[in-house]
Amino acid sequence: MALDDLVRWVWEGLELPGQPLDYHFVLQGAVDRLWAARASYPAGLQHVEIFAAADLALLEAVPQIALRDRARPAEGFLRITSLTVLLTLLEQEGAVREALALSRRAQRIGGEAFVRDDLEAKVAALDGEDR
Repeated sequence: MALDDLVRWVWEGLELPGQPLDYHFVLQGAVDRLWAARASYPAGLQHVEIFAAADLALLEAVPQIALRDRARPAEGFLRITSLTVLLTLLEQEGAVREALALSRRAQRIGGEAFVRDDLEAKVAALDGEDR
């Protein structure tokens, strides 16, 4: 499937009736494919941001879809690659404040996997330079 077709397919898929988990996997799968093809399809990076942000909003609205075992929430959350990709993208773009904000939001869904003390330190250093 061509990547332009993938983007169109995602938008069309989000318009169809389905369950939140269906939408999560559509969004996450598209983010993963577009991120993997970023060297040959740099225009896809804007869609990476859009789709990952939509996935985060979905996961914040329905966090139980990311649980490993809904009967035992203490088991933790699934690996959420769309948020990992978005965090990496923001950090590579130099948007460390935005990356830190994403890290904090993602921790509520994905727990310790999104704790980024290095981002806290980078933002503190930037704040020190601003003074």
